[in-house]
Amino acid sequence: MTGYPDHRQQSPRPQLPAWLDRYTTVGLYGLLIGTGLCLVAFLTNPVPDPSFPWATLPESLRLPIAQPRIEHWPVTYTIGIWLWIIGFPALFLAGYRRFGDWMPFGTPMWLAGLPALAMLSWTTYCRFFWPKLHPPTWNAPSYTVVCWLYCSSYNVLWSNLAYLIAFVGVAATVLAVRRRHVAGYILLGFGVFALPLGLPAVYEGYRRITKTHGEVRP
Repeated sequence: MTGYPDHRQQSPRPQLPAWLDRYTTVGLYGLLIGTGLCLVAFLTNPVPDPSFPWATLPESLRLPIAQPRIEHWPVTYTIGIWLWIIGFPALFLAGYRRFGDWMPFGTPMWLAGLPALAMLSWTTYCRFFWPKLHPPTWNAPSYTVVCWLYCSSYNVLWSNLAYLIAFVGVAATVLAVRRRHVAGYILLGFGVFALPLGLPAVYEGYRRITKTHGEVRP
Protein backbone atom coordinates (compact mmCIF):
# COMPACT_ATOMS: atom_id res chain seq x y z
CA MET A 1 0.00 0.00 0.00
CA THR A 2 1.43 3.34 -1.06
CA GLY A 3 1.20 6.08 1.53
CA TYR A 4 1.39 9.80 1.16
CA PRO A 5 4.80 11.37 1.84
CA ASP A 6 5.17 13.11 5.16
CA HIS A 7 6.48 16.54 4.18
CA ARG A 8 7.11 17.40 7.80
CA GLN A 9 9.63 14.57 8.08
CA GLN A 10 11.23 15.41 4.74
CA SER A 11 11.66 19.12 5.51
CA PRO A 12 14.79 19.83 7.56
CA ARG A 13 14.39 21.97 10.62
CA PRO A 14 15.50 25.58 10.19
CA GLN A 15 19.03 26.33 11.28
CA LEU A 16 19.67 29.47 13.29
CA PRO A 17 23.09 31.13 13.38
CA ALA A 18 25.23 29.72 16.18
CA TRP A 19 24.99 32.83 18.37
CA LEU A 20 21.22 33.06 17.96
CA ASP A 21 20.82 29.35 18.58
CA ARG A 22 22.76 29.71 21.84
CA TYR A 23 20.68 32.71 22.84
CA THR A 24 17.49 30.72 22.19
CA THR A 25 18.60 27.87 24.42
CA VAL A 26 19.90 30.14 27.18
CA GLY A 27 16.81 32.34 26.91
CA LEU A 28 14.51 29.39 27.52
CA TYR A 29 16.46 28.48 30.65
CA GLY A 30 16.28 32.13 31.66
CA LEU A 31 12.49 31.98 31.48
CA LEU A 32 12.46 29.01 33.85
CA ILE A 33 14.92 30.63 36.24
CA GLY A 34 12.99 33.90 36.10
CA THR A 35 9.77 32.10 36.98
CA GLY A 36 11.47 30.49 39.95
CA LEU A 37 12.88 33.80 41.19
CA CYS A 38 9.45 35.42 40.97
CA LEU A 39 7.96 32.58 43.01
CA VAL A 40 10.66 33.02 45.66
CA ALA A 41 9.35 36.54 46.27
CA PHE A 42 5.99 35.08 47.28
CA LEU A 43 7.77 33.16 50.05
CA THR A 44 9.43 36.24 51.50
CA ASN A 45 7.17 39.23 50.92
CA PRO A 46 3.46 39.54 51.74
CA VAL A 47 2.70 41.40 48.48
CA PRO A 48 5.46 40.90 45.90
CA ASP A 49 3.69 42.95 43.23
CA PRO A 50 1.68 45.93 44.53
CA SER A 51 -0.27 45.96 41.26
CA PHE A 52 -1.87 42.71 42.41
CA PRO A 53 -2.34 42.90 46.19
CA TRP A 54 -4.57 39.82 46.09
CA ALA A 55 -1.64 37.68 44.86
CA THR A 56 -0.18 36.64 48.20
CA LEU A 57 0.46 33.57 50.31
CA PRO A 58 -0.85 32.99 53.84
CA GLU A 59 1.61 34.07 56.49
CA SER A 60 1.99 30.46 57.63
CA LEU A 61 3.53 29.57 54.25
CA ARG A 62 5.97 32.48 54.08
CA LEU A 63 9.54 32.55 55.33
CA PRO A 64 10.34 34.76 58.33
CA ILE A 65 12.36 37.16 56.17
CA ALA A 66 11.49 39.94 53.74
CA GLN A 67 13.48 40.92 50.69
CA PRO A 68 14.43 44.53 50.07
CA ARG A 69 12.72 46.12 47.11
CA ILE A 70 14.04 47.72 43.96
CA GLU A 71 11.51 50.50 43.57
CA HIS A 72 8.14 48.71 43.84
CA TRP A 73 9.25 45.06 43.61
CA PRO A 74 11.38 42.63 45.69
CA VAL A 75 14.86 41.89 44.37
CA THR A 76 14.23 38.35 43.13
CA TYR A 77 10.89 39.39 41.60
CA THR A 78 12.61 42.21 39.73
CA ILE A 79 15.38 39.94 38.45
CA GLY A 80 12.85 37.28 37.48
CA ILE A 81 10.70 39.70 35.49
CA TRP A 82 13.69 41.11 33.64
CA LEU A 83 14.88 37.59 32.83
CA TRP A 84 11.45 37.04 31.30
CA ILE A 85 11.81 40.20 29.25
CA ILE A 86 15.28 39.26 28.02
CA GLY A 87 14.30 35.67 27.29
CA PHE A 88 10.80 36.19 25.86
CA PRO A 89 11.97 36.44 22.21
CA ALA A 90 13.50 32.98 22.64
CA LEU A 91 9.98 31.52 22.68
CA PHE A 92 9.42 32.58 19.08
CA LEU A 93 12.88 31.52 17.97
CA ALA A 94 12.43 28.15 19.67
CA GLY A 95 9.08 27.69 17.93
CA TYR A 96 10.69 28.52 14.60
CA ARG A 97 13.62 26.22 15.33
CA ARG A 98 11.35 23.36 16.34
CA PHE A 99 8.43 23.64 13.94
CA GLY A 100 9.69 25.79 11.06
CA ASP A 101 7.16 25.79 8.25
CA TRP A 102 4.83 23.19 9.74
CA MET A 103 2.25 25.89 10.43
CA PRO A 104 0.78 28.14 7.71
CA PHE A 105 3.18 30.96 6.82
CA GLY A 106 5.57 29.42 9.35
CA THR A 107 8.71 31.53 9.10
CA PRO A 108 7.06 34.99 8.88
CA MET A 109 4.58 34.08 11.60
CA TRP A 110 7.12 32.75 14.10
CA LEU A 111 9.69 35.50 13.55
CA ALA A 112 7.51 38.56 12.94
CA GLY A 113 3.77 37.94 13.13
CA LEU A 114 3.66 36.43 16.60
CA PRO A 115 6.10 39.00 18.08
CA ALA A 116 3.97 41.78 16.55
CA LEU A 117 0.80 40.28 18.03
CA ALA A 118 2.56 39.93 21.38
CA MET A 119 3.55 43.59 21.22
CA LEU A 120 -0.03 44.58 20.46
CA SER A 121 -1.24 42.48 23.38
CA TRP A 122 1.30 43.80 25.89
CA THR A 123 0.76 47.39 24.76
CA THR A 124 -3.00 47.06 25.16
CA TYR A 125 -2.64 45.42 28.56
CA CYS A 126 -0.22 48.05 29.86
CA ARG A 127 -2.27 50.93 28.47
CA PHE A 128 -5.75 49.89 29.56
CA PHE A 129 -5.64 47.02 32.07
CA TRP A 130 -2.41 47.07 34.07
CA PRO A 131 -3.03 48.50 37.58
CA LYS A 132 -0.47 51.28 37.40
CA LEU A 133 1.78 52.05 40.34
CA HIS A 134 2.70 55.54 41.44
CA PRO A 135 5.05 57.13 41.05
CA PRO A 136 6.16 55.63 37.71
CA THR A 137 9.61 54.13 37.90
CA TRP A 138 12.64 53.44 35.73
CA ASN A 139 12.38 49.81 36.87
CA ALA A 140 9.09 49.26 35.04
CA PRO A 141 9.16 45.84 33.33
CA SER A 142 8.68 46.28 29.58
CA TYR A 143 9.16 44.00 26.57
CA THR A 144 10.33 46.75 24.21
CA VAL A 145 12.25 49.97 24.67
CA VAL A 146 9.31 52.10 23.55
CA CYS A 147 7.02 50.24 25.96
CA TRP A 148 9.51 50.98 28.73
CA LEU A 149 9.30 54.66 27.85
CA TYR A 150 5.54 54.46 28.41
CA CYS A 151 5.59 52.30 31.54
CA SER A 152 8.25 54.48 33.18
CA SER A 153 6.35 57.72 32.50
CA TYR A 154 2.70 56.88 31.64
CA ASN A 155 2.98 59.31 28.74
CA VAL A 156 0.47 58.06 26.15
CA LEU A 157 2.66 59.35 23.32
CA TRP A 158 4.95 56.36 23.84
CA SER A 159 2.03 53.95 23.99
CA ASN A 160 0.70 55.32 20.69
CA LEU A 161 4.15 54.89 19.16
CA ALA A 162 4.23 51.30 20.44
CA TYR A 163 0.94 50.63 18.67
CA LEU A 164 2.33 52.11 15.46
CA ILE A 165 5.44 49.93 15.63
CA ALA A 166 3.35 46.82 16.31
CA PHE A 167 1.10 47.52 13.31
CA VAL A 168 4.21 47.98 11.17
CA GLY A 169 5.21 44.50 12.32
CA VAL A 170 1.84 43.13 11.22
CA ALA A 171 2.21 44.82 7.82
CA ALA A 172 5.75 43.49 7.48
CA THR A 173 4.47 39.97 8.17
CA VAL A 174 1.85 40.28 5.43
CA LEU A 175 4.48 41.52 2.97
CA ALA A 176 6.80 38.68 3.94
CA VAL A 177 4.04 36.11 3.39
CA ARG A 178 3.47 37.61 -0.06
CA ARG A 179 7.22 37.47 -0.71
CA ARG A 180 7.64 41.17 -1.43
CA HIS A 181 11.26 42.26 -1.74
CA VAL A 182 10.66 45.26 0.50
CA ALA A 183 9.55 42.96 3.34
CA GLY A 184 13.10 42.40 4.57
CA TYR A 185 13.70 46.10 5.16
CA ILE A 186 10.39 46.60 6.95
CA LEU A 187 10.96 43.50 9.06
CA LEU A 188 14.38 44.80 10.02
CA GLY A 189 12.97 48.22 10.89
CA PHE A 190 10.17 46.72 12.96
CA GLY A 191 12.60 44.47 14.78
CA VAL A 192 15.01 47.27 15.66
CA PHE A 193 12.27 49.54 17.00
CA ALA A 194 10.68 46.65 18.90
CA LEU A 195 13.83 45.40 20.63
CA PRO A 196 14.31 43.24 22.59
CA LEU A 197 11.01 41.60 21.58
CA GLY A 198 11.80 42.29 17.93
CA LEU A 199 15.02 40.27 17.86
CA PRO A 200 13.49 37.45 15.76
CA ALA A 201 12.28 40.02 13.20
CA VAL A 202 15.75 41.60 13.07
CA TYR A 203 17.19 38.21 12.19
CA GLU A 204 14.53 37.47 9.57
CA GLY A 205 14.77 40.92 8.01
CA TYR A 206 18.56 40.74 7.78
CA ARG A 207 18.37 37.19 6.39
CA ARG A 208 15.94 38.24 3.66
CA ILE A 209 17.95 41.33 2.73
CA THR A 210 21.23 39.44 2.41
CA LYS A 211 19.51 36.64 0.49
CA THR A 212 17.99 39.12 -1.96
CA HIS A 213 21.31 40.87 -2.51
CA GLY A 214 23.00 37.54 -3.02
CA GLU A 215 20.50 36.59 -5.72
CA VAL A 216 21.07 39.75 -7.77
CA ARG A 217 24.86 39.61 -7.72
CA PRO A 218 26.46 38.60 -11.04
